Amino acid sequence: MTTHTEPRLLAHPAFVRFWLARLAGIMGNQMLMVAVAWHMYDLTSSPWDLGLVGLFQFVPALIMTLPAGHLADRLHRGRIFASCMFVQAVVALTLLSATVGHFASRELILGISVLLGLARAFQMPAQQALVPLLVPPSLLVRAVALSSTGMEIAVICGPALGGLLYVTGAANVYVCCTLLMLTASGLMLFVHYQHKPSHLAASWASLFAGVAFVWKHKLILGATSLDLFAVLLGGAVALLPIYARDILHTGPVGLGFLRAAPAVGALTMSLVLARWPMRRRVGKKLLMAVGLFGLATVVFGLSEYFWLSLLALVVTGATDCISVVTRNTLVQLETPDAMRGRVSAVNSIFIGASNQLGEFESGATAALWGPVGSVVVGGVGTMLVAGLWFRFFPALAQRDRMQSNTSTHP
Repeated sequence: MTTHTEPRLLAHPAFVRFWLARLAGIMGNQMLMVAVAWHMYDLTSSPWDLGLVGLFQFVPALIMTLPAGHLADRLHRGRIFASCMFVQAVVALTLLSATVGHFASRELILGISVLLGLARAFQMPAQQALVPLLVPPSLLVRAVALSSTGMEIAVICGPALGGLLYVTGAANVYVCCTLLMLTASGLMLFVHYQHKPSHLAASWASLFAGVAFVWKHKLILGATSLDLFAVLLGGAVALLPIYARDILHTGPVGLGFLRAAPAVGALTMSLVLARWPMRRRVGKKLLMAVGLFGLATVVFGLSEYFWLSLLALVVTGATDCISVVTRNTLVQLETPDAMRGRVSAVNSIFIGASNQLGEFESGATAALWGPVGSVVVGGVGTMLVAGLWFRFFPALAQRDRMQSNTSTHP
């Protein structure tokens, strides 16, 4: 095993530009999410409206993700990513104008959420399917882990900086978001690779080929659906403004730290995985990590102490990182390149459902049971899902190594 992971990856300039673009883009997106959530709660003080922000992102993403995956197999994936970053920069500029002009409203934020959902629908398949084209297969596991490291750095810095800037005014957050997303879009225009349009995606008749591929390959189905049900039930991000203001009694700065806490754990774990990749019993470790994610979510839901809440969120981030790196690597290794865009689109549906639809689920159940009941029930449900997946998907639970000895490609 090489001890020079970073220099070997740095020898691939296209990957480095992509890494920096993701860093800037995700940081801007995370700052934007903090500002939008706090802005909405300031306007309405309604858990239901916080949930609607997630729902309004999810529905358009659900409708457009399969066509987006089809395009990711036909068009230049880097340019798709750059375009999505530019759209998000326009969204941030719109919110800046609304804040300065004093016409920000509940309806505007929900409309903006629709645009964010559309941008995410096209961004995710292109982004996920791009990494294997920028590095050789021998570096893929480490590239995925290092990409996760960059993402977690952004998710740490973005919310914390967003919370601090929000104290000085929402407009300052939106200015920074605009600059970061324009930077990401510009960097992606210089990510070059050998683009080969998939002949399997030559017609729109192949639109659902990714769904059929995932359904046929139970290991991929188990890995992707695990994220859907675990994060759908266990996600508490949408309720963080409520916890920050009404339970833990902190302001926007506290919200920023709460949003950043999972990324602290994820960053630490991604660095560990980049240096010491998992080699054996990867399926069992994946499911155990999801179970621990659920337990930490329960602890967060019950906590009334800011330090304990931060610690619990750090654990959720560390365990989620194990899940993300393992699932993404398995999916990429088990999918031929000609299918990666459409399979990544299916994966994006699961991720989007777990995140945006999970935010709606959290907001809706919080309106019925209160925020504590919503988070605790969701955490318990996540632990049950991890246990059930041992039985429902034995191919995933029994997977020993990342790279199988035999190909599963049709």
